[in-house]
Amino acid sequence: MIAAGGAFGNDLAAAIARRRQHRTMARRRRAARQLEDESMARIDRRTFLKGSLAAAGAAFVVSHAGHRVLGASERVRVGVAGVHGRGSGHIGEYLKMADVDLCWIIDVDNKVLQAAVARVAKDRGSKPDGTQDVRKALDDKSLDAISIATPNHWHTLMTVWAVQAGKDVYVEKPATHTLVEGRIASEIIARSKQIVQTGTQRRSEATWARMVELTKSGQLGKLLISHGYASKTRNSIGFKEPKDPPPELAWDIWVGPGPMQPYHENLVHYNWHWFWDFGSGEIGNQGVHQTDVARWAIPGAAHARGVFSIGGRFGYEDQGQTPNTQLTVYDYGDTLMVFEVCGLVGARRAAKAGKDAPAEKEGAGEAAGPAESKVARVSNDFVYEAGTVVDGRTFYPKGKTDPAPLPKVDAKLGPGSGNFRNFIEAVRSRRKEDLNAPFLEGHYSAAICHLGNISYRLGKDVQWKEVARNPFGKDDYANAAWDRLQEHLAKNRGLKLADMKCRVGRALNFDGAKEKFIGCPEADAMLTRPPRPPFVITEKA
Repeated sequence: MIAAGGAFGNDLAAAIARRRQHRTMARRRRAARQLEDESMARIDRRTFLKGSLAAAGAAFVVSHAGHRVLGASERVRVGVAGVHGRGSGHIGEYLKMADVDLCWIIDVDNKVLQAAVARVAKDRGSKPDGTQDVRKALDDKSLDAISIATPNHWHTLMTVWAVQAGKDVYVEKPATHTLVEGRIASEIIARSKQIVQTGTQRRSEATWARMVELTKSGQLGKLLISHGYASKTRNSIGFKEPKDPPPELAWDIWVGPGPMQPYHENLVHYNWHWFWDFGSGEIGNQGVHQTDVARWAIPGAAHARGVFSIGGRFGYEDQGQTPNTQLTVYDYGDTLMVFEVCGLVGARRAAKAGKDAPAEKEGAGEAAGPAESKVARVSNDFVYEAGTVVDGRTFYPKGKTDPAPLPKVDAKLGPGSGNFRNFIEAVRSRRKEDLNAPFLEGHYSAAICHLGNISYRLGKDVQWKEVARNPFGKDDYANAAWDRLQEHLAKNRGLKLADMKCRVGRALNFDGAKEKFIGCPEADAMLTRPPRPPFVITEKA
């Protein structure tokens, strides 16, 4: 049992012991859970590597070519992989930079690919190369860097392939889809000369950098609680039946290192976030930005010592597997990390399953004071001995309702304005220390999401009335956050909680040095996934 900020203690142990009996889930819920269980990997790191290396003959493996030396006036030649949605933003960032040449566009959907090629050609006057297969672009010795905005399950593999091909990498968050692949990639990157930046761009923002320095300064006393929020409106995605993939989509490459399965329209192009094989739910979607900030503010924090998660997918029945409401706590020794997801925010409305719902009008923005209301909110709060800092900007001294000025500290950031520019500056300088968001930090912050999801997935679905009054034991802060979530669901969303089930996760302890759970083989098995040749990581670099 983990102990964090007062410990979960025997209260949690007793509560979990009482939650053994629960009724059969609804038909669609049962089918979704069965698919989830089938997707759980049951292999350890040694087996993972053995399988990967055995498949090396069929895999894409290139020798380390080294980085092309850039002259002062030369453009950095960049390719963007995955250009629908977030990848379109990558293109926009690089088009602003006169010293960057967008020379490759990579996307498995040929319609999306051709539209992006045309966009770059119109802006720059020259047409970039395009391909559905990233391996073709990586074969180009003149390519300096690749910017990755694919679905999550491709992030680490594509990063490693690029590093092995002598390319620098900007990879979107979360940096990894499993903890084991994150460790392997971190080691490969550390041995290389390549520059690898992760897309946790708050690390290039002065507001959050100042919070880190404020904590280090000790002017507000010890950091007791680091609280992240990722509460955005997430409507039902309905149900989509399996069908043949459209002819413009290279389905085998889209699935890539994930398990092969039938195509359906809820996977392409966005809702893959809500399926365990390809995404990590909201905690690994929007949430990884805020988990990263929450961990960054904790001095010297790498991995949590323990984790416990509670939540569910409430308000509708659909094909999604991940929770839309989730409260997770992490033990970082002297500091408790609390992470909160609520997708049922904004205006209430009745939605028909399977229909694309109109955007909801979100709440009035940030809370007026420390955790006063449940509205659409994406931010971080920090509870110190001296008081609470809301949104990294507003300080409420302990026991006071009126804000006071924050102590002055300077932000420490690398060169360049923003995460993309910082990456390009580091590509030019060849100094890994210039990066604001290096891959290893991305690995640690992605692991927060993985640990929380593993606790959640190993939990039990129980009747809400069976959930203990204080599911987080003696941790009053976490229990209060849970109470606010329940109140919001009942009063603002009109959900009859007594008639519903809630997923009570498993409390897990974690050995950060070994990157293994303590005494839980089931959880260890979920730290990785089986390889699918030729989409495998090898340790050649």
